[in-house]
Amino acid sequence: MFKRYDMGIDLGTANTLVYVKNKGIVVNEPSVVAINVETDEVLKVGNEAKNMIGKTPAYIKAIRPLKDGVIADYNVALAMLSYFINRAQNGFSLFRPLVVVGVPVGITEVESRAILEAGNEAGAKRVFLIEEPMATAIGANLNVEEPTGNMVVDIGGGTTEIAVISLGSLVTWTSIRVAGDELDDAIIQYVREVYRVVIGERTAERVKIEIGNVFPDKEYDELETSVTGIDLSSGLPKKLVLKGGEIREALKPIVMQIIDSTKATLEKTPPELVADITERGIVVAGGGSLLRGITTLIEKETGINAIVADEPMTCVARGAGMVLDKISILSRLRRNE
Repeated sequence: MFKRYDMGIDLGTANTLVYVKNKGIVVNEPSVVAINVETDEVLKVGNEAKNMIGKTPAYIKAIRPLKDGVIADYNVALAMLSYFINRAQNGFSLFRPLVVVGVPVGITEVESRAILEAGNEAGAKRVFLIEEPMATAIGANLNVEEPTGNMVVDIGGGTTEIAVISLGSLVTWTSIRVAGDELDDAIIQYVREVYRVVIGERTAERVKIEIGNVFPDKEYDELETSVTGIDLSSGLPKKLVLKGGEIREALKPIVMQIIDSTKATLEKTPPELVADITERGIVVAGGGSLLRGITTLIEKETGINAIVADEPMTCVARGAGMVLDKISILSRLRRNE
C-alpha cells in the first residue's frame, strides 16, 4: 500500500532535519552540498559533504546553501532539499507530501517565495511556512493555543529567534542573525588575535562543543581541549591547548547580543503575558541551548527561570510536522498557492 509521507522540515543554516508524521525524525544531517564547480554536478550531500570542508581539490567545493536561515544559493538548496525529501520517503512515494518548513521570523517576501518554490520543485504537493519560534514551541509541547504567554529562545546556526506566543500567534518577537556561526567565528578570531594561529570552521565548532561556556564557573574554567592550526609567523602547523575560561570571554560579546534581544522582547510584551512567562519560565532550544551555563545566564539577566526544551535540537522539525494536526494554526500559515 502506498503512503504519503507528510513532513516537517527544519531547513537550518547548519543542519537540516526532517520529521515524518508517525515516524519521528528520519533525517538529521548538515546543510552542506559538495559540487563539482566545473560541471555543476552535485557530488555529495549532508554528512559526506561536510566531511569534505577544507579538504577538497580546487574543482570540488563544499557549499552551505543557506545563510542566516534563508536560501543564499537557490539551485544548490533545491538539490539539497530534493535529496532530503527523497531520503525521508525512502526513495519513492506515489503521493507527493504536504511539507511544513520552519523559517526565521520576519524573512522577506523574496526569501519566503524562494523556500516555497524550492519545496514545490523538490517534490512537495503543498508547502507551508511556519515561523521557527512557533514550531519550536509546538515541538517543545507547549500549549500555544491557550490564552497564556509562552516564551521561546531558539539559538540556531544562522539566527536566534525569540518570541512570546499566545492564542496560536506570535505576540512579540525578535529575530537576529547572530547565532552558532557567529560563535564559531568568535573562536576563530580569538585564536588568531591572541595566539597568531589560524584554525578552521570545523575546529572552532569542535572547541565550542567541547569547552564552550557562557557563565563563570570553576568547573567550566578547568575545561580544556587541544587544537592544531597554522602559525601566522612561520606558516607551519602549531598545536595549542585552549581553556574554558578564555573561550567564555571570546563568546561573551556574541552571547550578550542574544541576551539583550531576549530582554528587549520581554520589554515589548504585555504585562499579563510577562506574568505567565515568569510563572512558566523561558524555554531555550536549538544548538545554542547546549552551551554550558546559558540558562543560568538568561536567569541572571532576566530574573526569569530558563529551561532547556526536551530534545532541543529537533524542536523546530518536530513542531513543523506536528502542526499538520493543528488545523487552526495550519490554516493561517503562508503557503504556496
